[in-house]
Amino acid sequence: MDQTIVTLKKGEGRTLKTGGMWVYDNEIESVVGNFENGDIVEVHDFDGYRMGCGYINTNSKITIRLLSRKKDVTIDEDFMERRVRDAWEYRKQTIDTSSCRIIFGEADFLPGIVVDKFSDVLVVESLALGIDKWKHIIVEKLIKVLAEDNIFIRGVYERSDAKVRLQEGMERSKGFIGEPFDTKVEIVENGVKYVVDVEDGQKTGFFLDQKNNRKAIHSICKGKKVLDCFTHTGSFALNAGIAGASEVLGVDASRLAVDQAAENARLNRLEDKVKFQCADVFELLPKLEAEGESFDVVILDPPAFTKSRNSVKNAVKGYREINLRGLKLVRDGGFLVTCSCSHFMDPELFAKTVREAASGAHKRLRQVEFRTQACDHPILWAADQSYYLKFYIFQVCSER
Repeated sequence: MDQTIVTLKKGEGRTLKTGGMWVYDNEIESVVGNFENGDIVEVHDFDGYRMGCGYINTNSKITIRLLSRKKDVTIDEDFMERRVRDAWEYRKQTIDTSSCRIIFGEADFLPGIVVDKFSDVLVVESLALGIDKWKHIIVEKLIKVLAEDNIFIRGVYERSDAKVRLQEGMERSKGFIGEPFDTKVEIVENGVKYVVDVEDGQKTGFFLDQKNNRKAIHSICKGKKVLDCFTHTGSFALNAGIAGASEVLGVDASRLAVDQAAENARLNRLEDKVKFQCADVFELLPKLEAEGESFDVVILDPPAFTKSRNSVKNAVKGYREINLRGLKLVRDGGFLVTCSCSHFMDPELFAKTVREAASGAHKRLRQVEFRTQACDHPILWAADQSYYLKFYIFQVCSER
């Protein structure tokens, strides 16, 4: 069958030319050839220069996601196995692989798919039609590659239930790929045990991207009173507890998350000093301030307040407010740990927002360190969407 050719408008394709992997609908001049959405097509510049091949979906604003720039490449099972093998080899060289993200979409040159490994279970999130057609092959190849290192996967669960699938003209779905298994999986990270609920937990069940950042708080938590806001299933709170904090309060608005966090505290025998409360953080922090409460360490790890450029302004208000409230609860000489996991809240804007919050709280900030996501979520330069997590540790000083 003849290859379908997508030709870009003159002056478009700037993202592709700087190393990116997406072609938007408004960049396309013509599509010549028969195709079904999800098929592999060739992408040419306006003058006929071949730029690569990828899969097409005219339902999506991101009409083409590039798979390869090479000329003589065939997108088949062998191609997928090479991509999977490369992704696994990279993780083996860079991170503790007992639980990690094995495939991170565009950053592993497999746009639109995420695969997390929790001990001996895989969780798959497919976000684009083109890669959805390959997901079973990718899982099969991954199981094969892991078995070569004597890692045997006992089950695979799909969490393709994100709203973004609707923008691709796809239904949201979740369920077992292959035989059913117990979806409560125990993992160990930084010496902390967790039960991960891959069926009903947020996203794929656990936020692996903060692995190294959770470890980074150990040195500032020993003997300290710690407040962990938006604790989810207790990961920062439990790291503070393991590090020797004297008392820890973790707060989250989700009862399911708080119950899971309490279970994780018992699993680590930390239930006496690590407590959890189900509450709205925005309501609780002013209340704690009014009661005269203060903490040695305040941790702010909120969900993404914005998932689009259109809502950035409101997100800034949210981040400014939560950091202002958090800063007011930090004792002089204590520490603020603050994060943003929104790609659209870029590093400069996040830094500016935290600076404004510090000014409003009449606090001085001394930066201890700045970090990004763990290296199993690699940042592919030119694919801006792969860089999303900003993480600061500050010492907080009163005006002096």
